[in-house]
Amino acid sequence: MIIKNILLTGASSGIGEALAIYYAKQKETENLFICGRNEKRLNEVVAKCKKVGSANIHPKIIDVANKDSMKNWINEAEKTAYLNLVFANAGVATLEETPDNIYNTFNINVMGVLNTVTPAVEIYKKRQDKDKIIAITSSIAGYHGLPTCPSYSATKACVKAYGEALRIELLPYNIQVNTICPGFVRSRITDKNTCPMPFFMEAEPAAELIAKRIEKNVGLIAFPFPMRLASWFISILPNCISDFIYKRLPHKV
Repeated sequence: MIIKNILLTGASSGIGEALAIYYAKQKETENLFICGRNEKRLNEVVAKCKKVGSANIHPKIIDVANKDSMKNWINEAEKTAYLNLVFANAGVATLEETPDNIYNTFNINVMGVLNTVTPAVEIYKKRQDKDKIIAITSSIAGYHGLPTCPSYSATKACVKAYGEALRIELLPYNIQVNTICPGFVRSRITDKNTCPMPFFMEAEPAAELIAKRIEKNVGLIAFPFPMRLASWFISILPNCISDFIYKRLPHKV
């Protein structure tokens, strides 16, 4: 599969920034459409991308929770260059579980994914080529609800299930779907964490791992493996046992 034209949300920090720079480096990349809500940070990413590669960088300040704005942006990008990879990566941490923060988490992490994926699917279904990928960033937290971040883990469980189901549903249209479940990767979210973060990764190697597994069409890209195994195992335990484990884990302060 040839990945020439990429649209990536949440590109102004963390994994999104590292993915933007990774794809900008690739000689195959011709157009890179990236978005974020912070203009200063997004402009800094644009400068980094231009420094490492020759791709055309198309930045956009946009709120992924705005359905109409996202549809218009994705359609405009498709008119500029046939999209090969649409990456629904934007996400936020809830931090304190206040009503406003909870709604914001669901709006960005769930509706933001739908607002990215749905227009892309409609575009892809009209095309007969095979170079069509949708990638969705979930989290290891999506394997089981975490008491330290109930809203965040709920949103990531939602998009994990959505991506896994879409992968099968869209096969007849030659649309590849990959769902990404990272563990602790350096970002503005992890910078605010006060809890232990086992198997912590820097964003750059995480982005390279993700990109290479997308190229290999790995359906569920969950890493690092020890965290994936532990999270999966706890998710299949009876509640009385998983409750016992989670009650004894360190909480954020």
